[in-house]
Amino acid sequence: MTRTVKQSSISRKPALVRLLCVAALFSIILLAIQSSFFTGSWNAVNISREEIRILSDFQSNLQQCVANRGLGLTAHIIDHCNVILKFPEGTNSTWYNEQFKIFEPLEYKYDVCEAILLWEQYRNMTTVLTREYLDSRPDGWFDYAAKRIAQLGADKCYNQTLCEEHLNLILPAKPPFHPRQFRKCAVVGNSGDLLKTQFGEEIDSHDAVIRDNEAPVNEKYAKHVGLKRDFRLVVRGAARNMIKILNGSDNEVLIIKSVIHRDFNEMIKKIRNPVYLFQGIVLRRGAKGTGMKSIELALSMCDVVDIYGFTVDPGYTEWTRYFSTPRKGHNPLQGRAYYQLLECLGVIRIHSPMRAKRKQDWSDVPSREMINSAHRAALRLKKKQAGQEGVLGQFVNCKVWGKSGPYGTGPTSGSADMTDIRKSSNYNRWEVMPFESLREEARNHYIQMEGVSLYKMDGNKLDDLVCVKSEA
Repeated sequence: MTRTVKQSSISRKPALVRLLCVAALFSIILLAIQSSFFTGSWNAVNISREEIRILSDFQSNLQQCVANRGLGLTAHIIDHCNVILKFPEGTNSTWYNEQFKIFEPLEYKYDVCEAILLWEQYRNMTTVLTREYLDSRPDGWFDYAAKRIAQLGADKCYNQTLCEEHLNLILPAKPPFHPRQFRKCAVVGNSGDLLKTQFGEEIDSHDAVIRDNEAPVNEKYAKHVGLKRDFRLVVRGAARNMIKILNGSDNEVLIIKSVIHRDFNEMIKKIRNPVYLFQGIVLRRGAKGTGMKSIELALSMCDVVDIYGFTVDPGYTEWTRYFSTPRKGHNPLQGRAYYQLLECLGVIRIHSPMRAKRKQDWSDVPSREMINSAHRAALRLKKKQAGQEGVLGQFVNCKVWGKSGPYGTGPTSGSADMTDIRKSSNYNRWEVMPFESLREEARNHYIQMEGVSLYKMDGNKLDDLVCVKSEA
């Protein structure tokens, strides 16, 4: 009996030892995984500690910026790239998503590394459709041009001559606007909150002002939205009222957001204003609408982008316009979170009623030096993860290359059979501008880019660029 007990006890000891060894080995593996995840070593893609440090410092700066400027929003860091923006408990989520049968959420996750790469890329982009783009892109005329002509009645340009006739009225040979062309720009949305402010003079002090759709510019609203008018991004639905909205303003440049249509063609023939087509297809992003496209347009031309009249303050419960009655529209919480992210990425500066009386101190927004450093780290990180370590440079995302004539050459926009009204259209102001007349920063940028214009191929993919080099 005693021997049996001893043998049983002895037989259990090796099993216990083996169990302890397995547990210890599992703990070591788990610790290694946790260490890799939390310390950011990420040996699988050989990311350096310095890159992680730079991006983590940027995240901390963003977190503090949101705390200071977010009017209740808070940023919660997941890792060196990912962050969650949360609204405070008790926020009134009043917008109901009919498709998914839920109210809008109170938190939104963002990949800051991808956002930096995307928005810094826009600073070097051309955002107006040009002939050089269609000529350079494979099947640009046959395939892509057809997507921009609503009245064509076909999904391909089987007759290029016909497609050119549709587009000639709005198709410059080369980019009419250039990166860094303006120092400071104002993008004016249409929110009814503008009636709570008197930003008019401040808006007019900008080098260029960009407005949306049917927003009126007149003495009635001057103290709220100003009177300066340089660019207007418009959708098809605004075409029928555009002549009335322009009210004799010949120099305001119209940029059509998506596609040209008969409605636009008829309206264009009756005005002297330059008209172009926005390059690119509507992007899926954290905030929607013409206002977001206006920010993209502004960033491609301006050093500093100030936004006014966007739904960025707490308590916003319905989509209002400063010139009309409330209506159903965009998701305000989602938009507000994304615009706050952009401000703390250094992309925009937000002006709104709840900020109007606050001192405009931008010291808590990342500096240009910090943004550039984070951008370089994010780019190296992306390339290493894609197995393209060492493939960097300003043309790293050029998938298609093309050539065009020297700067300032080529036909200006406008069809050969322009009406007498259109013959006075002021396209030359933009398309035949001497290089020496550009702002110094724009000239320097052009030289730095070696005379290459960057275009997005489609959507918001970072790796799909058409790059066109101008000949000397």
